Amino acid sequence: QVQLVESGGGLVQAGESLTLSCTVSGIMDDLRGMGWSQKLPGRMRESVAFINRLGISTVKNTLKGRFSISRDVGANTVTLHMDDLKTEDTALYYCYALFPKGGPIYGRGTQVTVSA
Repeated sequence: QVQLVESGGGLVQAGESLTLSCTVSGIMDDLRGMGWSQKLPGRMRESVAFINRLGISTVKNTLKGRFSISRDVGANTVTLHMDDLKTEDTALYYCYALFPKGGPIYGRGTQVTVSA
């Protein structure tokens, strides 16, 4: 069974940077890629960045230039680096793993709060 554990959330001021990390464990033979999703208050969870098993990454258009995703295959980690954080980035951030069958598998999430 795949397990994902996020870390790195916290309280930061607007304009600062933050890096979230996600460590994955378990059977990942058919892993298609991993990503980060964002759950804003009152909104549904939405993917903001994804990196496939070939290392090709995509970032939500409105976050390009501030958010980036990377991975360390050997360490089974995927990170989300966020620059120039804004108060509207305040959300729960979930790491997820994507397999060919079934829906994404999510971690428990980590809270990011950006103060003005």
